[in-house]
Amino acid sequence: MTFSICVREEYRPADGEAAALLDEEDSADHYTRFGVAVTTRLPGVGTLCPFVGENGAIATQSLVNVRLGRKGIAYLDDGLAIDAALEALLDADDGRAQRQLHGVDRDGTFAFSGEECNDWYGHHVGENYTVAGNLLTGESVVEAVAEAYEATANDDERPLAERLVDALAAGHAEGGDRREDLPIQSAALRVVSDEPRDYSPYYDDLRVDASETPVADLKETYELARQGYEDVLDKYDDGEEDDPDAE
Repeated sequence: MTFSICVREEYRPADGEAAALLDEEDSADHYTRFGVAVTTRLPGVGTLCPFVGENGAIATQSLVNVRLGRKGIAYLDDGLAIDAALEALLDADDGRAQRQLHGVDRDGTFAFSGEECNDWYGHHVGENYTVAGNLLTGESVVEAVAEAYEATANDDERPLAERLVDALAAGHAEGGDRREDLPIQSAALRVVSDEPRDYSPYYDDLRVDASETPVADLKETYELARQGYEDVLDKYDDGEEDDPDAE
């Protein structure tokens, strides 16, 4: 019912929100962020599919089993590698053949598409990211998402959340979910970083739960949330108030 992307990026913060991605051998004073973005022709995908923590990102889809996402993140936090964690969960899952499960951790990637998922279904594993989808118009949807992310993976001027929305938009433009008889759709994104910050950006956890234009709405929501975050930083950097979380 879905297509989604999971991403890992290592970066060094620069001024403001800009963050320079690291060269492969450059590991000093850096942080890691993980992100998931997903869209489907059903409402409320943000409650079911994307799972993110400081040690990895997982998307569970097709015949969704949220336990795979929740337990998967818990296993990663306990130090288990993503391939071992998710294979163990799938091995214990009677619905394995109908599951689609993929993600990244600090060191690797994992992608699985059960043989009973609905056409078109499949996945793509790239460097530090995975893409998967089912009930799509074709393989080109997954390819478009992967190409869009790769084209922006080294863009250190744009937050990961923005680039994830653009990757969804590329898949949607390629045809996306093939069930055109289901107009009420949804989209979501989540980004988590291990960088210590006083306040997490509002635009790193966004959902559009019911819309006929979910990807466009997610883009607009992102833009407004980013503007709101920048407004708050400006306001409290000027010392107008003591607590930006106060209502």
